[in-house]
Amino acid sequence: MHDPVARYAAAVTRRHFFGASAAGLGGVALSSLLSDLRSSHAAAAARPALAPLAAKAKRVIYLFQSGGPAQQDLFDYKPLLNQQNGQQLPDHVRGGQRLTGMSAQQASLPLAGSHFKFAQYGESGAWLSELLPFHREIVDDLCFVKSMWTEAINHDPAITFFQTGSQIAGRPSLGAWLSYGLGSMNDDLPAFIVLVTANQSDQPLYARLWGSGFLDSKHQGVQFRPGKDPVLYLSNPDGVCRSGRRAMLDKLRELNRRQFEQELDPEIESRIVQYELAFRMQTSVPEATDLSREDASTFELYGSDSRTPGTFAANCLLARRLAERGVRFIQLYHQGWDHHGGLPAGLRNQCQETDQPAAALLKDLKQRGMLDDTLVVWGGEFGRTSYSQGALTATDYGRDHHPRCFTVWLAGGGVRPGVAYGRTDDYGYNIADEAGNAIQPRKDQFTPGAVHVHDLQATLLHLLGVDHTQLVYKYQGRRYRLTDVHGHVVEDLLA
Repeated sequence: MHDPVARYAAAVTRRHFFGASAAGLGGVALSSLLSDLRSSHAAAAARPALAPLAAKAKRVIYLFQSGGPAQQDLFDYKPLLNQQNGQQLPDHVRGGQRLTGMSAQQASLPLAGSHFKFAQYGESGAWLSELLPFHREIVDDLCFVKSMWTEAINHDPAITFFQTGSQIAGRPSLGAWLSYGLGSMNDDLPAFIVLVTANQSDQPLYARLWGSGFLDSKHQGVQFRPGKDPVLYLSNPDGVCRSGRRAMLDKLRELNRRQFEQELDPEIESRIVQYELAFRMQTSVPEATDLSREDASTFELYGSDSRTPGTFAANCLLARRLAERGVRFIQLYHQGWDHHGGLPAGLRNQCQETDQPAAALLKDLKQRGMLDDTLVVWGGEFGRTSYSQGALTATDYGRDHHPRCFTVWLAGGGVRPGVAYGRTDDYGYNIADEAGNAIQPRKDQFTPGAVHVHDLQATLLHLLGVDHTQLVYKYQGRRYRLTDVHGHVVEDLLA
């Protein structure tokens, strides 16, 4: 080949072919992808090669409680706080740990006992606040992790950390990683769907929390909204029929194919796939989101709010419907847990909105035989302090951000039911060992009894049959993964 232009073009083609093959972007299956966008061969080529594990879960429903629920008032019973209510947080308990700017300048840090009564429930004897009457009915299906910890102390980096494995924005979200690594179980719905409780004005949520980062854009989460059009711009405009839209997409596909042949940009492949998925979603989304198909007993199970689109209850019911239809990762966001003041009233309202629907979701999945292979996660980005932020009175108190220890719960999907893993000290301020002594875990090594954010992520992936050290993507010369260079599977959480 003596023509230098021809040699250059051939080199670019080979370079693209081998690069795309190594990165798992579907280069080998390009011809199959363009001839049949729904081909299973194309879907397999778009995923990385992973060492097979025995998957316990097929899908995830993540109930993210944005703002940081107060563990001392919900799950982590601390009678000492009530006994020493109003006394100062001991210096040896704080141990020089940093505080946020919102309480660092307080003249005193008075301990705040919970206003709510606790009791033990179920065969497991789990402690629950009176604010969670419906959780009592599912307590033996839950695995409480009472020793979660994170490094972030403010909302944005803390939420970003849980969703992407990094406090710095720009990394792929958990759902995007799963879409990339495991693919979709449904050709007519996205692999990753996001539901946000409507009409809340707490800490803001950003679309990048369910973004694909440096992964292909087809892996990003698709937000469903309440109302007539769950997905914006999905419906045909007035005057455009379905056959007309089909003809337009066929022509657009042909133009995109020609552009790909010239530019070799893998995002063009994704554009084609997303156009086709959107066309199929014009039929699948209205059917999946039509809650009127549910019977009266189901609405009674989830509570009266479930009849109102956009509520947490309606989103929990919709999450079950999406799980039934093979959606891989369903993320629910519920804001309003950021109680720096007015906690007794605010927390009561939050629990009234979320307690029954969350419990109903587990019951519903269980009665349909889906809980065994559906992993459900409940939790926020950090916990709350044992001392009161601001004035402590007989009727009111608040709690500041606390990353050192807090509670999340897991259920289904291969998780041990009816157990509580880890513990905190008597003040609810530090993770503690079996003797009750405070320990300071490190993220670069596994500390028995403590669960770092990356440990939780590694464990979730393990339950889905993925080795977190093998789910990698090379970007700008570095191999990235959800758990970065950390994370350990917490074997004691596994059934």
